[in-house]
Amino acid sequence: MLFSGLLLLLLLALLAAARLLWRLWALRTLHLPPLVPGFLHLLQPNLPIYLFDLSQKFGPVYRLRLGLQEVVVLNSKRAIEEAMVKKWVDFAGRPQTTSFKLVSPDNQDLSVGDYSPLWRAHKKLARSALLLGIRSSMESLVQEVTQEFCDRMSAQAGAPVAVHKEFSLLTCTIICHLTFGDKEDSLVRAFHDCIQDLLSTWDHWSIHILDVVPFLRFFPNPVLWRLKRALERRDRMVREQLRQHKDSLVASRCRDMTDYMLHGMKRQVSEEGSEGQLLEGHVHMAMVDLFIGGTETTATTLSWAVVYLLHHPEMQRQLQEELDRELGPSASNSRVKYKDRARLPLLNATIAEVLRLRCSVPLALPHRTTRSSSILGYDIPKDTVVIPNLLGAHLDETVWARPQDFWPQRFLEPGACPRELAFGCGARVCLGEPLARLELFVVLAQLLRAFTLLPAHGALPSLQPRPPGGVTLGVQPFHVRLLRRRPEPEERA
Repeated sequence: MLFSGLLLLLLLALLAAARLLWRLWALRTLHLPPLVPGFLHLLQPNLPIYLFDLSQKFGPVYRLRLGLQEVVVLNSKRAIEEAMVKKWVDFAGRPQTTSFKLVSPDNQDLSVGDYSPLWRAHKKLARSALLLGIRSSMESLVQEVTQEFCDRMSAQAGAPVAVHKEFSLLTCTIICHLTFGDKEDSLVRAFHDCIQDLLSTWDHWSIHILDVVPFLRFFPNPVLWRLKRALERRDRMVREQLRQHKDSLVASRCRDMTDYMLHGMKRQVSEEGSEGQLLEGHVHMAMVDLFIGGTETTATTLSWAVVYLLHHPEMQRQLQEELDRELGPSASNSRVKYKDRARLPLLNATIAEVLRLRCSVPLALPHRTTRSSSILGYDIPKDTVVIPNLLGAHLDETVWARPQDFWPQRFLEPGACPRELAFGCGARVCLGEPLARLELFVVLAQLLRAFTLLPAHGALPSLQPRPPGGVTLGVQPFHVRLLRRRPEPEERA
């Protein structure tokens, strides 16, 4: 048995080496980006910053090897926008890696699914469900859930609070209601626990190493087994919600996004000129995308905003002055409206600055070229894996003054200020960006109107990300004290 395993390992290594040599021979006449030496780059403790630092020597576009796989890294705003916006068709693909196939075995996922006419139809339906199907209820729901969150925080006023978990439950509640029309606490917590288990497992190095050394999937891997169990739990929960929706579906009535997509799937069957047949699995995976992409990322951004405001109390004070001046003192039943954002430029600038410095997925998800193309004069062959380093683009000194500093006022200066790329750009831009921006604005505005944020036990939380092990830029665990800015009426009496 051991001999057979070693023989298989040797054969796979020889095949990989032969493939690499053939690729090098085929690419010998092209003007390729410079190649960074080495192949152990994944071992770097802070990969986005490491990749950005390499651009100081090799330029904004370069190649490097991640294990057995060669990738092209984009480290400037100009390079990313040329690829993802100007030449979006060329760079709209997704590599079908081992980890992607695990989370979406039938390629029916929007985030990790490969580019195709069917993918376009899938994205169109999901986007319509988010922006049209629930548009009338989205803002009122965010306001309602945010008020419930502030009421819970008011009950704990002055005590140390692990606010990241509270933000995570808040965003999960919003997604549960928009997706399934239900924000029952038991359902929210069940999905929240499932998402946390999935993300922590998928972010583990022993899963990501499978993408660069695929043959390791044949070896025992306890984390891989745990991931498969978490995926089974995820699919079981979503299937149950789909079953309930199909059993109670009423024509011409949309209670939530699931209803909207089920109706859309049926309409698409009879439409002429359809770009492909959408199946129930596509609705299933769109729901999964909303939970995975719309819960922890927004909660993490909100947590980073709190961390930066704890480090910059003068900015917190200025934001509260702006809110009081433009919206008046907060009352227990007052709600911040999204249309008020035009009157709150400093709050908008602060959100943009947090997204610039701490975009929650700094390396986005890898792209794949659907055909041969070029970036900044370099040839990029078909089927090349391309990594957009969003954090690197946000630290580019040719675009941003004092790029390492937390300075929201940069977005208030006269002239056209660049837009951050925290949600990506082009065809693969984050589907939930409109919802996320609504949540960030409403939650932070309501939080700062109601409370003053203070460090717990006098200790400021770390500005350094959680020790990275995957694709997210997580905040290190911390507590915050929330002091009510104005006593409740019964307390004043």
